Amino acid sequence: MAIGFFALVVALASGFAFLNGFRDVSTAVALSVRTRALTPSVAVVLAAVFNFAGVLLSGGFALIFGQAWVVLPSGTGGLSILISALVGAILWGVYAWWRGVPLSSTHALVGGLVGAGASSVVTGGSPVNGADSVFLGQVVLPLVVSPIIAFVGAYLLVWPVTWAARYTQPDVMHGRYRHAQSVSAAAVALGHGLQDGQRTVAVLLLGAVAAGVSGHGEIPVWIILLTAGMLTAGTLCGGWRISYTLGYKLTRVDPLRGFVAQSLTSLMLFVGAIGLHLPLSTTHTVTSAVLGAGTNQNFSVTNRPMVLRILGFWVLTPIVTAAVAFVLQLALSPLTKQG
Repeated sequence: MAIGFFALVVALASGFAFLNGFRDVSTAVALSVRTRALTPSVAVVLAAVFNFAGVLLSGGFALIFGQAWVVLPSGTGGLSILISALVGAILWGVYAWWRGVPLSSTHALVGGLVGAGASSVVTGGSPVNGADSVFLGQVVLPLVVSPIIAFVGAYLLVWPVTWAARYTQPDVMHGRYRHAQSVSAAAVALGHGLQDGQRTVAVLLLGAVAAGVSGHGEIPVWIILLTAGMLTAGTLCGGWRISYTLGYKLTRVDPLRGFVAQSLTSLMLFVGAIGLHLPLSTTHTVTSAVLGAGTNQNFSVTNRPMVLRILGFWVLTPIVTAAVAFVLQLALSPLTKQG
């Protein structure tokens, strides 16, 4: 039964990675398309290539997440927790995409793990280790604080960038920053691969260890390639509902402000993934940076009802996914005891 559960984990994790790429392609390139720095087809291919490269470049976070922050029970008990968490994250992610709301896959996954772990304890199973001060400080806190840093940083960064271009003709300035956005969009896509791709790698590594098909301290090559392939496939299929929200319904963004938002986002993603090995949500970071850069013009250009709607979804994400995973883990508990 453990092998069957592991096969289901692999299938669900692949779907999770595909959905991540499908939804977040617009997060990475929405501003470049909105300001006509890139055409939609070029933007999608660019995002796909750099997403793939990002997954291949960094494995440090996946090892930390899979061995230090989260330790699952072995066998079907641990695998069922992953199944429940992935199902909750996927269902909520699909619903948010349908509503055109940018959402964090990481928050959804963490909420699902917490809910499934709590359900496992209730049913007499083994708990998920790692829900302590280290987990809260190195996983939960960065996910909560990073949107604030992105908003404030983008809001402040617009001033010096605007001042530096104060003697440049508007048409010339917009043209230069459109070219610069091609680079910053690629950087965001690379950062997305570094950050979000490693979530799926970590989940598959946790599943492989729980099923006994892989040992600690190593990431099988097939896990990295599968994750990179599914994330890239989702990116190439690309859903544009969220792109419309970021580019048109949230705030007014010109090439300069789009470049600021994308540059700050990519910097934060790189530092988090490579320098500090901390998880940051690409969606939350870029959405907050867009909002900060746009709000710098005038608060009246911000669509406050849309902002409140997005914040509501963000708050609900870990709650809903935890509840779904909790219920599903209850349903799976008889099977785990048999296995």
